Amino acid sequence: MKFLRTIFIHHIHKRHHFLNPKCVFSSLASSSPPEDTETLHSTNPRNESTNSWSIYGNVVVNPRINDHSDEKIEEEKPSESENGSMMNLKNRSVIRPVTPPTKRSTGKVKTQWVCSSCGYTAGQWWGTCPSCTMVGTMKEFHEAKINDVDNNKVRSGISVSEDAMGAWLPQRGDHLRPVKLSEVNRGFNEKGWRFPLSGPFGDEVSIVLGGGLVPGSLNLFSGDPGVGKSTLLLQMAALVADGCNGNDGEALPVVYVSGEESLQQIAHRADRLGIKSDIYLYSSTDIEDILRIAQSLPIRALVVDSIQTVYLKGITGSAGGVTQVKECTSALMRFAKTTNIPVLLIGHVTKSGDIAGPRVLEHIVDVVLYLEGERFTSYRMLRAVKNRFGSTDELGVFEMSESGFKAVSNATEMFLTEQDPDSDVLVGLAFTVIMDGSRTFIIEVQALCLSESTGSRVTNGIEANRANMIKCVLIKQAGLNIPVNSVHLNVVSGLTLSETAGDLAIAAAICSSFLEYPIPKGIAFIGEIGLSGELRTVPRIDKRVHALSKLGYKTCVVPKQAVKALGTEGLENIEIVGCKNLKEFINVVFSR
Repeated sequence: MKFLRTIFIHHIHKRHHFLNPKCVFSSLASSSPPEDTETLHSTNPRNESTNSWSIYGNVVVNPRINDHSDEKIEEEKPSESENGSMMNLKNRSVIRPVTPPTKRSTGKVKTQWVCSSCGYTAGQWWGTCPSCTMVGTMKEFHEAKINDVDNNKVRSGISVSEDAMGAWLPQRGDHLRPVKLSEVNRGFNEKGWRFPLSGPFGDEVSIVLGGGLVPGSLNLFSGDPGVGKSTLLLQMAALVADGCNGNDGEALPVVYVSGEESLQQIAHRADRLGIKSDIYLYSSTDIEDILRIAQSLPIRALVVDSIQTVYLKGITGSAGGVTQVKECTSALMRFAKTTNIPVLLIGHVTKSGDIAGPRVLEHIVDVVLYLEGERFTSYRMLRAVKNRFGSTDELGVFEMSESGFKAVSNATEMFLTEQDPDSDVLVGLAFTVIMDGSRTFIIEVQALCLSESTGSRVTNGIEANRANMIKCVLIKQAGLNIPVNSVHLNVVSGLTLSETAGDLAIAAAICSSFLEYPIPKGIAFIGEIGLSGELRTVPRIDKRVHALSKLGYKTCVVPKQAVKALGTEGLENIEIVGCKNLKEFINVVFSR
C-alpha cells in the first residue's frame, strides 16, 4: 500500500508540472516573460486586474472591478469637520473603502440567562439568581454574533453602538490630558452652573436635585403606572424652557420625545396644564433618529419617554430588552456628556416596584428619582435614590391637581386629620414625629384595647412584629395586664410607620386606651423602646422637637438621655419631659 501511494503522489506532481500555465499557456496569460510561481500568485496591492490560474487547466479567473470605483468613493467621502471627525449627516453612515469579498462566517446564536432584577448573567438557567437570590427572575436571552466587514471579526453590542454613534456625535478636537485638581475649578461659576427652576414647584424639584438641573447630566425618573411621571417631566420641561441661560440670557427650547403617546395626546396634556412654553414635540423610537433631531436644534434639554420604548439599530433584541436598554442608555449618556445637554429619562417599574430592565441602567445614569404616592390619595413624593450632584436625603412633596403638580407648603402637617373642635382630649390617640430624608412629618397613632381577647388583632401601618414586641414589653416591664390579641393599632392617613421613633407613641396610645385616660392636646412622643423597658434616643431628635415647637406643641416626651443634647435654644415655647423607662413614663404622663 505504501508503494502504491508513493507512485500515485509522484504521478500527481508530474501532471501538475505538465499543466503549469507559465509553460503551456504563457501566450494566453501575458506577453511578458514568465515569472516564477510565487510572484504570479502574490496579492496585488493596487487592486489591478490580474489573471489567476487553476490547476485544472485553462480556467482564467478575472475579477471585475469598476473602473470608476475610485471616483465614486471620492465623491461620497464625507468632508472633514473642524474637530477632525469624519461625519456624513445626510445618510448617517460611515463610508468605508471597497474591500474584496470575504468568506462569510456562520452566525451562531449564544444563549444566556440574565436576571431581570440585578442583571446577573449565567450560562445556564437557575431557579434562584445566585447574585440577588430572587426567585424566577432568570430570563432567556439570545445574543447573535455580528460579522465585521472590516477585519472579519465578531463585534459586540458596544462596538456596534460606537459605529452607529460615531457618525452624528461631535468629537473633541483637543487631545485629552490629565488635569490637576487645582486647575479644574479655576474660574468656575458655581452659581450659574445649574439650570434654575423657578416657582414653588421648581423650588421643590430643585431641592431633590440638589439645587437645580445640572448641564450634561443623565436623569432617570421612575414610578408606578399612573403616578404622574409624564406630567412631572412635561412641567419640568416647561420650566427649563422658560428659564434663562446663565451665560447669555437667551431662552432655548426643549425637545420632548415620546415613544408611547402621540403628539396630540401630549399637546392635550399641555393644554390642560396651561403650558405655553417653547417645547418641541417629537414621536420616535429610533435612538439615532432622536439624537439626530436633538443635535440639529439649539436646545437646552432632551426628554425621552420612555427608555424601555427606544431601540438602537444593529443591536440584537427588542426594545426594552437587556442589551437594548443598556446600549440606548449608553448612547444617551455619551450624547449628554459630549454636548453638555441634560437628558431626562422616564423608566418603567416591575410589579415589585423596581426599575424595569437591567440593574446596570441605574449605574449608568447620574440621578435616579422615584415618584411615589398612593393611588387613592392626591399626594406625591419625589425621592432621590441616587444623586451624583447632591444628597439623597432630600424629599419633594407635591399634590396632584387638575392643573398638574403643586408644591405642598405645609408638608409637616399633611398627614394630620381634622379632629372634633369641641373635644379637648381623645382616648387612644398619640402623636409622634417621623423623618423621611430631611423632611419631618407629624403622624397620629390610634389604639383600641378590648376587655377580652378576640382571637385576632389588626395592625394598619405598623409592622406586626414591632407592635407585638411593644405590647409584650408593656405586659412584662410595665405590669399592664393587657391581652395581646385584644389590641388593634392604626396609623391615620394610611401612612406606614417604619422607624423606631414612633415606639413611644404606640405605647402611649395603648396605655391611653387600656387605662381609659385621654391624652391632652399639644403632647407628642418621640423615642425607641428596648426589650428591658428602657427608652432610647433616635437620630436627629433635635430637628423633630424643633418641628413640634414651630407648630405650637406644648409638651414633648423624649428619652432622658436626649434632654441634655437638645439644649434650650429655640425651645422656649415647648416643655421637654425626659423619662428613663416605661414605668417612669406611665407615672409621668398618666398621673396628671
